[in-house]
Amino acid sequence: MDLVIFEENKPLVLDGLHHGDFDYIEAASEVFETDFFRFIQATTMLDKLSETYPTPRKKEDVPLWLYAASNLSMRLHGVHSFNSYPMVVRCGGMLNAFGPKAGRKVIHPDTGDVTIACEGFNKKNHYDRETPCDQDYLRKVAKDTDADALMRWFCDDVVRVFRSSRAFDKEGLFIGDASYLFIPDNPNYEGSVKLLFDENDHPISQMEYEKMSDEQKIRCQLRRCYKMVTLLHTNRTLDFFLFVAVKVISGKNHECPVLYELVKQFVETVGTGVMKRLILDRGFLDGKAISTCKKDYGIDILIPARRTMDIYEDAMALFREPDIDWVCCKDPVVEVKEPARPRPKVIVKREKRRQGKLEELKQQKSAPPPEKTLVKREAAVIGEFRSWSSCTVPLSVVANREHYADGHKETWLLIDTKDVQDPSEAHQEYHLRTAIEERHRQLKCFIDLTNFTSRTFSMVVNQVVFIMLSYNLLQIYLLREGRKELNKKTLPRIRQQLLPSDNHIIVYWQNYYGVFSALEFAEMIATLDDQPRKKVAERCRRLRRELDGVMRNPRPP
Repeated sequence: MDLVIFEENKPLVLDGLHHGDFDYIEAASEVFETDFFRFIQATTMLDKLSETYPTPRKKEDVPLWLYAASNLSMRLHGVHSFNSYPMVVRCGGMLNAFGPKAGRKVIHPDTGDVTIACEGFNKKNHYDRETPCDQDYLRKVAKDTDADALMRWFCDDVVRVFRSSRAFDKEGLFIGDASYLFIPDNPNYEGSVKLLFDENDHPISQMEYEKMSDEQKIRCQLRRCYKMVTLLHTNRTLDFFLFVAVKVISGKNHECPVLYELVKQFVETVGTGVMKRLILDRGFLDGKAISTCKKDYGIDILIPARRTMDIYEDAMALFREPDIDWVCCKDPVVEVKEPARPRPKVIVKREKRRQGKLEELKQQKSAPPPEKTLVKREAAVIGEFRSWSSCTVPLSVVANREHYADGHKETWLLIDTKDVQDPSEAHQEYHLRTAIEERHRQLKCFIDLTNFTSRTFSMVVNQVVFIMLSYNLLQIYLLREGRKELNKKTLPRIRQQLLPSDNHIIVYWQNYYGVFSALEFAEMIATLDDQPRKKVAERCRRLRRELDGVMRNPRPP
């Protein structure tokens, strides 16, 4: 069965109803998910993604667009076990986006329950279908898809789709990072390793463990894990967050060469000029790779320096000179969205009292010690550094000096391949790096990124890739719908803001559809002339008889 496209055209549907003509009527309540799938369908992103998917099948009994849509729908619902797919189909709004050919609500003849009847895509069914495809089909395709091929698809073909959809910001700001994916202590997880971590979930060597005190050793533990290396695209105001590359590797492998390989792959896919700024943590210090990014790809890299580096010692000696120009760093101005309507005076007065009470309670609490109370931040820059032997491009070094209440100062350095004029700007840019850490936290805590239901590595990668793909598509959808403020929220919070939606009646006519409220539809039918109204009534009776006989051979309860 080919994909049937339905376009929204309410005036045409209304004209058909006034003459008593329509094809199908259904009620839809999950408008958020329905509109999401209609968006990626109308922008042809779903078609393009399915066309390039690295399918392991030579024969396509079920179209790949349905596999991709079903996988995305599960991730949007926070469900990762394919056994839950029938539940997602029943309670979600995916089928509403693909019209009545994909599925229709009917009454089960044995149980009397409202269920979904689907035509299916082949003639191999012994029972009437209650889902567009079998859950076992989804699981087998995911398991049989090569893990490396799936990650290449995400880093190449998916990125090309985003590029064609103009999803990349002109400023070209990207952030790279790595994160551990902790899993149960089961050696059957393919490719996983067991490492020793401290209380902050940082890996430590045996030598570091032996130097620890007994109290510190108690807090250490062995944990089984994978490692995930990602590239994130955003802008200065953090209006959106797009994962453009991901690589799942063993926890013992170093992330540095993997990330620069992802950068190379991205540039080869979309060309130079898209990624212009890359912000990294000190774990990715590599002079040769940084030089390649600057000279061959035109990417300026901002990364902190280690204290053991020669460039650190040389720069610190110069920053101690009295003629260095230090600039005061101010916190970035947070954009405050004005309410659509002014608040009542009673609420404003109540909020003012509440804030005053909170300030009193804050003052009553014990203040942090002076050595931890930050008073002021300053920054300075010196350019044309070449004392990093492995890096063949000139560097700017930005010093960030923090003043504390007890009088002591702490200084840390940033290395920048760009000719920095304003050191405070580099200081603010580097603090954008926490955006990728927050995205990792949201994926792990609110979408159960590491709640793997299978120990096969291909299934682990499938879950990671489709969670990130659904996250990306949702970010683009909210940005295009003018709801960019929701992009910073967690997925449950986004659903809470968009749902519950109003119930709607969807009327289909000649591959077009119109969405009506229940009262609007009832008023329209009641005001029809006699002949069209009789025609609509007869058509409804015929549809009801057809639906009553749809499930002639239902699966036994």
